[in-house]
Amino acid sequence: MRIGLCGTLSVGKTTLVKALKELEQFKDYEIATERSKYLRDQGIALNTDSTIKGQLVFAAERSIELMKENIITDRTVYDVVAFTLSAKSIGWTEKRYFTELLMTLRDEYDLLIYVSPEGVELEDNGVRTTDAEYREKIDLCIKEMLDEFKHKNLLTVKGTTEERIATIISHLN
Repeated sequence: MRIGLCGTLSVGKTTLVKALKELEQFKDYEIATERSKYLRDQGIALNTDSTIKGQLVFAAERSIELMKENIITDRTVYDVVAFTLSAKSIGWTEKRYFTELLMTLRDEYDLLIYVSPEGVELEDNGVRTTDAEYREKIDLCIKEMLDEFKHKNLLTVKGTTEERIATIISHLN
């Protein structure tokens, strides 16, 4: 299966991916976690400063992940589109074409998991912004994308990591 977690920044996607990898049923899965620190160090602008070139790098990473059979990733094409739509330096024409193109890949995820920010504090990881309004903007954008570009197998999780895992396991059984 290709399992993708989507959600705004600082909601525990990476933590959840790493916790899933520890379960017996996912022991043979590859995990892919956000490489924002590495990409930032390569000169790729993040957050509201993102450029179309930077977003193409993120899109390429998501495409590479979708070429694999058993993978759990903490970012999806929905996330890339949400950050693209929220970038100040990217024009509307580019945003529209980029969104249409990336959304053609959405059903390549066998399971798409939306990770709710409900009850999760915004943490500073030294890379992403700690702007709560920006976090809410990205979350709203992802939810709008999920509504407009429906996924065949969407699951929403919230609560503690343990509660989220229980929801996922129940869904898969």
